[in-house]
Amino acid sequence: MATSDAKCKGVECTNPAGTLQCPTCLKLGIKNSYFCSQDCFKRSWVHKTASEQSNSLLRTLRDFHKPTPYPSNPATGTHDPFPSYPYTGDLRPVYPLSPYRSVPDHIKKPDYYKDGIPRSEAIFARASKITILDEKGIAAMRLVCNMGREILDTAAAAVKPGITTDEIDEIVHKATIERNAYPSPLNYNNFPKSVCTSVNEVICHGIPDQRALVDGDIVNIDISVYYGGYHADLNETYYVGDKAKADPDTVRVVETSRECLEKAIEIVKPGMLFREPGNVIEKHAKTKGCSVVKTYCGHGTNTLFHCAPNIPHYAKNKAVGSAKPGMCFTIEPMINLGTWRDKTWPDNWTSTTADGMKSAQFEHLMLVTEDGCEVLTARKPDSPGGPVPMPTVGESSGTNGANGH
Repeated sequence: MATSDAKCKGVECTNPAGTLQCPTCLKLGIKNSYFCSQDCFKRSWVHKTASEQSNSLLRTLRDFHKPTPYPSNPATGTHDPFPSYPYTGDLRPVYPLSPYRSVPDHIKKPDYYKDGIPRSEAIFARASKITILDEKGIAAMRLVCNMGREILDTAAAAVKPGITTDEIDEIVHKATIERNAYPSPLNYNNFPKSVCTSVNEVICHGIPDQRALVDGDIVNIDISVYYGGYHADLNETYYVGDKAKADPDTVRVVETSRECLEKAIEIVKPGMLFREPGNVIEKHAKTKGCSVVKTYCGHGTNTLFHCAPNIPHYAKNKAVGSAKPGMCFTIEPMINLGTWRDKTWPDNWTSTTADGMKSAQFEHLMLVTEDGCEVLTARKPDSPGGPVPMPTVGESSGTNGANGH
């Protein structure tokens, strides 16, 4: 029974708790999950989903940090946490993960930093509205997005054969903390790291681990930063070593993704329908023999990490609404050499291509202006990476993605 001073667990509810408990929490062994009324419990539907997901992931991720008694590599003590999983490509996770990276107390943190549950996003989603930023909000977004660009460039400068994705995570974490900012991915829905690093066939949400990058890899570094109450979100895919730049198919998928984003940004202005970028992106991807991932989309970003509107990247989507001045959202096409279909590893995060072929992604966060848009996360003249010449016809197979749709 709830104590007299217990508070209701309903979202934004300040009433004393009653005797009604969440059945999912009871099943999971979560104590003190009391609600003031049936109506409040129904309004707080996110509690059931979040608690169930949170506890399952926390149990799994705690195990990932532990060394295995039977490491696949006795010399290093590392192991594949999913030895029986049918991977689609050559990439394997290399565990255990490094210890959780802490954030100093003085740094302002998002609402999910403790338990991994972004409650404010769930509340906003039910309101079904798109934020229009005022001048103060726009200035805050410019500041945090410039910060995000600096951090991404710092991480990108370290990309070379031999560096591990965990070392990239450490670089990102330190660069973020040095700016008195919080790395947005850290503990977001229990994600265990400060950045997403997606290698080769990984489409997105790769967890940094002990695997060293090798000459011929590509790696996407997805940076998100929280500062002054606002989030930035951006990513780029980088070539690892000369072999990657010398492989025509690798260059084709990376540069196609880069070009798809550029072409989509060109049409962003007031009145643009949210379904239109997908038409532009898929049309261009098909001309290069590539496919477009349908599972993930661009999204609003401001005081919330993810919010309305959603911006799908594939053609003939059903997105509703249009752009208005003051809106901020990302466009982040994920482009594959083969099929557009994806498959997620048992870590519940790492999304890979279903056929094991390479995938590339680029992301910018933009502000809709009165006559177009401002790319808040734009590259600087000295930013590492950048385009390389696209292979000419005949240098690559060029048709692998045509059968994926």
